[in-house]
Amino acid sequence: MWDEKMERDCGLWINMVAHKLKKNLNARLADLGITGVQSRILHYVLTHYEEGPVFQRDVEEVFELSRSTTTGVLQLLEKNGMIVRESVASDARLKSLVPTQKAAEVDAKVGESIREMEQRITKGLSAGQVQMFLELIEQMSRNLEN
Repeated sequence: MWDEKMERDCGLWINMVAHKLKKNLNARLADLGITGVQSRILHYVLTHYEEGPVFQRDVEEVFELSRSTTTGVLQLLEKNGMIVRESVASDARLKSLVPTQKAAEVDAKVGESIREMEQRITKGLSAGQVQMFLELIEQMSRNLEN
């Protein structure tokens, strides 16, 4: 049963919306054989690979994931033919994450799904309201970092 305190609980609302968003996105992406988290990591690798090698530790830092979680996600992406790991000449222990052609194709389809999701979640909101939301949620995120 909702009460006034719950209605004003920002953390609860953020958690509920995040859960719905994740569930909805994963359902949309299931046909592509990828999850929302995998798609975000794949997109990161694709967009940063051209600038220089991308390593597992980069993914861990950017997405604030544990080593074991990152390892699991990257192993699935590799198993599904979306990335390959290549040794780096300067240090054979390091493996660079290299996207495949399949990764680029899947990423394009994921982008379409994300744009559709964005339209759905912002339906009925003005550009100003969306901007205000982004500013507020960014401040809330900074508050949690301090």
